[in-house]
Amino acid sequence: MAPVNETDMVLLPEGLKALKEVAKEIGLDLRGAYLNLDGGFDSAHNRKGIFNAGLIPNIKENPRNRKTTKRGRKRWFKAVIHALRERVERTFAWEDKFKRLLLRFESIQQRHYGMKSMAYTLINLRHFCNA
Repeated sequence: MAPVNETDMVLLPEGLKALKEVAKEIGLDLRGAYLNLDGGFDSAHNRKGIFNAGLIPNIKENPRNRKTTKRGRKRWFKAVIHALRERVERTFAWEDKFKRLLLRFESIQQRHYGMKSMAYTLINLRHFCNA
């Protein structure tokens, strides 16, 4: 949990530390796993921190309004892996269209999951009827 006025960039080191602790608790080996992040996290400091945590950073390079390409070695990036992240983000955006799920009016867990099931059913119905 963090205040709304803090960017994700600031929270990344703490998040990596917490991720490593949770993985250690459950006995999960994170070495060699990919960490997909968007272009907002593109910095040498973040890439080094992710690499030092034993993960492989898969961050799309941020052009930052450059007219020419950046000099030096190309940053490692796998678009196929990043495409999966975009699908997940798109799904969350579809879910956010349902105000009842976005604000979570339901206090009972089963009722909330029922609302989620109805939302996903409507999402799929819209997708397959328009196809």
